[in-house]
Amino acid sequence: MYIFAALKSHILMKIDNALEKQFEELGDDHVSAAEDTPLRKDAFVLSDEEKIAKIQGNVNEIMLTLGLDLEDDSLKGTPNRVAKMFVSEIFGGLNPRRKPKSSTFSNKYKYGEMLVEKNITLYSTCEHHLLPIVGKAHVAYISKGTVVGLSKMNRIVDYFAKRPQVQERLNIQIVRELQKVLGTEDVACVIDAKHLCVNSRGIRDIESSTVTAEYGGKFKDEAVRREFLDYINIDTKF
Repeated sequence: MYIFAALKSHILMKIDNALEKQFEELGDDHVSAAEDTPLRKDAFVLSDEEKIAKIQGNVNEIMLTLGLDLEDDSLKGTPNRVAKMFVSEIFGGLNPRRKPKSSTFSNKYKYGEMLVEKNITLYSTCEHHLLPIVGKAHVAYISKGTVVGLSKMNRIVDYFAKRPQVQERLNIQIVRELQKVLGTEDVACVIDAKHLCVNSRGIRDIESSTVTAEYGGKFKDEAVRREFLDYINIDTKF
């Protein structure tokens, strides 16, 4: 009986170690396991104020564990600042109430070519190490009768970026949302960004950036896709 229990414990330990290694490799390789941001069903039971209070206590414990003196004037306000930043700013895109309202308009002037909004500044956070992702998003669509305000494209990028992210998923979420808003599959998004989890830790390659793309509808056609990429490469320094 004792031998059986010991063998079972050994097997379970090996499984746990294998899973831990798998999850670590998944994070270091920056691989996404889901198209939608993983959220629990009770994600919005707590109010923003309750979340801030809880996170403040957790950050306080982390800083104390690291040996920091929270009586120091420079540090004593950090737990509260971090908590407010998490809930209201860098992870504010988790809350569906903050989703931008995207009013569309009739394409009365019959513009039938692609519309490209490029060099949209993007700030996000790697969901594997909670370090910044900084870069540019380039978004395009071809109207099927409706258009959307230019700033709304920036706001949609910003909304989905303001959450723990994987860059490939961010591409997909931006394209899916614009397809839904515009009622067309003809939407594309290219993102070029630096990941500080690559630049400042691990391999510490400060020069590399990551380029990802999502193409829908007509943008899957090589000629249309090439036209979009040519627009992105136009020098627009004013």
